[in-house]
Amino acid sequence: MTDVRSQLARAFNPRAVAVVGDKRAIGYMWLESLRTFQGPVYSVQIDPAEIEGIKALGFPNYLRLQDIPGPVDYVMASVPRQVAPRIVVDCAEKGVAAVAFFTSGFAETGEEEGLRLQREMGDIARRNGLLIVGPNCVGLYNARLGLRNSPEQTVGEGGKVAFISQSGTHCINFTLLGPQEGVPCAKAASIGNAEVLDVPDYLDYFLHDPEVEVIAMYVEGVRDGRRFFSLLREATRRKPVVVWKGGMTEAGARAAFSHTASLATAPDVWRAAMRQAGAIEVDSLEEALDVCKALLLMPPTTGRRMGLVAMTGGQSVVITDAFQREGLDVPLLSPRSYEKLSSFFTVIGGSYRNPLDAGWTVAMGLSMPQVERLLSVLADDENIDLLVFEVGTNFLVRRLRENPQLAEVVAQSLASFREQCPKPLAAVVHPSHLPELGALVRQKMVERSIPVFPDFRRAAKAIARAIGYWRFLKGVDR
Repeated sequence: MTDVRSQLARAFNPRAVAVVGDKRAIGYMWLESLRTFQGPVYSVQIDPAEIEGIKALGFPNYLRLQDIPGPVDYVMASVPRQVAPRIVVDCAEKGVAAVAFFTSGFAETGEEEGLRLQREMGDIARRNGLLIVGPNCVGLYNARLGLRNSPEQTVGEGGKVAFISQSGTHCINFTLLGPQEGVPCAKAASIGNAEVLDVPDYLDYFLHDPEVEVIAMYVEGVRDGRRFFSLLREATRRKPVVVWKGGMTEAGARAAFSHTASLATAPDVWRAAMRQAGAIEVDSLEEALDVCKALLLMPPTTGRRMGLVAMTGGQSVVITDAFQREGLDVPLLSPRSYEKLSSFFTVIGGSYRNPLDAGWTVAMGLSMPQVERLLSVLADDENIDLLVFEVGTNFLVRRLRENPQLAEVVAQSLASFREQCPKPLAAVVHPSHLPELGALVRQKMVERSIPVFPDFRRAAKAIARAIGYWRFLKGVDR
């Protein structure tokens, strides 16, 4: 019996990689993506018109996979679908751990020939103990080793999230956008039609991977629902699992079948199973990244009482609505806190109920000592569990334009405060009418691992879902 977990470990951490069938027409996409791989990369191509271009790129080319000297643990194949079964045979003979097929035109077409070819590939692989990733996918990603499926993906240490995706596009986008949001991806798997390996196989692997602290996924359907939900229940007791389900409408389910041949699950049944298992449901790529950010960059808490700081009275109303709509509380502060605030919060028109109106600090050039003083009152208040601070970039445009270093000052001040703050802290930085200035403030926050969100609604949803997970773990009513 194939030990799937150990073979996936070989595939995600290969000694050598081979690309079968890369072509000039797609810009030698796979070989170019693998330039960063920390090990040998070989090409297998029989077309003389392609071999010259491959050699010009600096990659050794072989006519057969078996001709490559030494072991090959992972293969990416981009070949016509009729050739795919032959490649599976070659991989089995070579002792490859896993082969990923970029090739499409299989079960997702609904055509008999596509179904037959996919079954044939799967049968050969299962008989020989070979893993197939896909077909109809972009394969595996390991940032630490430079194993990529896009030339744009980042490489290096630091990622703590793993992503499982039945969409190649969502897989690549998650790995590209994650670093910009402060949550770089450690490993990812684009699994396509999932002929041999299905979602539970990857979930089981990441559950036991010590590099991974949060598992996220985009799922259109699973074949073995019982096994999936059993593993999901096991996984959520040890690591947060963020689930984005595609095909939740009738038209979406139809599109999912034509995309990856995935069968629909009734939305009510799916949601009930997710809740019972303790998974965190999201509805978009952005929401998945937001929730991963809240889980990784904010200390766990089961408290729901928010201490909020906004830049104006109007924003104070909107931020309160956003958090209360997500089931979080915005309570009054303790009498002791109001006594502290009254000693220095004296600007006419300002409010220090909760949320605190910090617009007057902007008038002082965004006085970070005063901001930290406000945050300290919230941090010390027994009625508050978490803090959220709005950076009003539109109010700061002139000052940021004159002194871009102010972005650094704000981010460093918040980072220093957070180090000694006993409660989780997040920031909201709205897009500015001068986008580069808002982006600069966000970038400085991300560099210091401060969880930063682009609006109140997204911050509230992500934080509420993270709190819901920690309450689930503690057995507290969600």
